[in-house]
Amino acid sequence: MEIIALLALLALLWLIWQLVKAKRFTRFKQLIDRELKSQVIDNIIAELEETRSDVYPNNACHQEATIAFWTQYKSRILHAALQREIIDQQWLKDSGNLRNAQHLFHVERQYLP
Repeated sequence: MEIIALLALLALLWLIWQLVKAKRFTRFKQLIDRELKSQVIDNIIAELEETRSDVYPNNACHQEATIAFWTQYKSRILHAALQREIIDQQWLKDSGNLRNAQHLFHVERQYLP
């Protein structure tokens, strides 16, 4: 009987730990939406305005399409932020989100460019 109680307690602790990890991952995804998304959008708009020419007009349609592509999924927002050096790998390590970023890239791998 004691063994069953011990196994039940261990299973409960494991489930609690999984809940804590899931909440951290959810907060990380909210952080991406709340902070990184606006920075990525601003960076995209600035980049398209800088590269405007006769060959590449980069008008409002181009901006909307580019923003829609890069902000459609959390993994793309994070990828764009890393690619455009808004954040770096050290920021992910310092904020404790490196594992969350790896998990996000794994879960949404079909949406990455």
